[in-house]
Amino acid sequence: MRESERYSINSFFSGIGGFDIAFEKQGFATAFLCEINPFCRSVLDKHWPNVAKGGDINEIEPSALPFANVWCGGFPCQDISLARGASKRLGLDGKRSGLFFRFAELIEQRAPEVVVIENVGGLFNSNQGRDFGLILQTMDALGYAVAWRLLNSRYFGVPQSRTRVYLCCWKGQPTKALNVMFDKAGAPKPKNERAAFLTEDRCAEKVRESDGYPKVPCVAYCLAASSGRHTGTDWSRTYVVCREGVRRLSPLESERLQGFPDHWTLPQNARDDINLDTLRYTAIGNAVSVPVVEWIAKRIKAELDAPDATHKSLEEALAQYADFSALSFGGMPLQNDYTNPARTFKWGKGGLAWNGAYYMCNPYATPAQATHSTLLPLIERNQNKPHYYLTPNAAEGILRRVDNQQRTLFAPLRQALEQLSQQNK
Repeated sequence: MRESERYSINSFFSGIGGFDIAFEKQGFATAFLCEINPFCRSVLDKHWPNVAKGGDINEIEPSALPFANVWCGGFPCQDISLARGASKRLGLDGKRSGLFFRFAELIEQRAPEVVVIENVGGLFNSNQGRDFGLILQTMDALGYAVAWRLLNSRYFGVPQSRTRVYLCCWKGQPTKALNVMFDKAGAPKPKNERAAFLTEDRCAEKVRESDGYPKVPCVAYCLAASSGRHTGTDWSRTYVVCREGVRRLSPLESERLQGFPDHWTLPQNARDDINLDTLRYTAIGNAVSVPVVEWIAKRIKAELDAPDATHKSLEEALAQYADFSALSFGGMPLQNDYTNPARTFKWGKGGLAWNGAYYMCNPYATPAQATHSTLLPLIERNQNKPHYYLTPNAAEGILRRVDNQQRTLFAPLRQALEQLSQQNK
C-alpha cells in the first residue's frame, strides 16, 4: 500500500465511536458505522456527518458495505455480563448478544482481512464457557486465526480498572494475530492492584483547592452502563469527596475515564438535563476504552504494513511469547459441541485458535510497557450541580451495604459518608 493511501475500518455496534477514534489516531479512515441506539447515533452523526451509516445490523445488505481492511465490533454484552446480578444470563442465546451470529454472517460474505471483537470478561464463562468456544469455532470455520486476551484499561493510560476481552481475528494469518495481542517481552505482573482504590491520589496537588479538595483514590472502579443515579446501595462506584459533600462522577469525567475528548457525548446546544445525563452515562459505560483500542490499532497497522508471516511452524510463532512457554504445542481440539448443555469449558485469559485447535495461556492484563495515570487530574474542580451529590439517605444505604458485605472504602469517602448520613439523625 502506498504511503498516500490510508487503511480503513468498518465498525459495527459502534456505540459512540470509541473504535473509530482509536483507529483514526493510527491513520485509519472510518468507512462505515453501524449503530441502532438513537442517542448513540446522534453522537456519531455529530462527529462523522459524512460517513455512511447503518442502523439495525439485521437489515444491512452485505453488498452495500464499503471495503475496509479492518472490521470492529463490540457486540452487545447484556446477555453475557455478570452485572446482570441474579437474573439469568442467556449468553449467545439472548436476543442482544446473539447478534454476534449476524455479525459473523456479514464477515463470511465480505471476508475482511482483520476483525477486532471486544466484550466483557464474563464471555469466558457465559453458558459454562460454551459461548466463547462457539465464537472461536465460528471464526475458525471462516478461516480466521483468533488471538484473544483479557486487558485492563488502567494500564493503558486511563485510571479506570476495566477488564475486557479483545479478540484479533486475522484471515489465514495466526502469526499476525499473535503479534497484535501479545508482547514478546511478556507482560509484567501488577503489584497490589487493590491498593490504588484505597490510596488517595496526591500525584497532582496543583489540581486541588487550597483546602485539599477534591479527594479521590488513585484509580476508579469500572464505569457501569447505568444512569448514574444513586440507589443508596452502590459501593463499587467511584465518588468524589468535595467540600460541599460527596458526588458521583460527572459525564465529562466519565468521558475522560474512557479516553474520549471532553464533551464528546454532549449534543450541540444542549442544556443541563438529568435525562440527558442518563443517556450519556449509559453510552459511555457501554463504550470501549479508547487507549486500549489504540494500542491494538497501532499493532494491527504494523502487521498490515509488514510482509506475510514466514515462520516455518505455528510452534515457532507461539514460542516467541513467554506466555505460551508452558503450553503443550499439540493444542486442544476446537471441534467440540459447544451447544451441548452438559459440557463445561474453562478458558485462559489469553490464547490462539487456528486450524481446528486452540492454545491457551494466562498472561497479565497489562502490556509490556504499561502507561500509568491517576484520577485526580481528570476531576472537575468546581462541579456544583446539585443532582450529582448524594443525599443522606443514599450515604446511609451505601454504608449499610459496605458493612454488611465487610467491604473497605476509600478512607476520605468513608468519613464523608458517615458525616452525611448523620444528617438523618
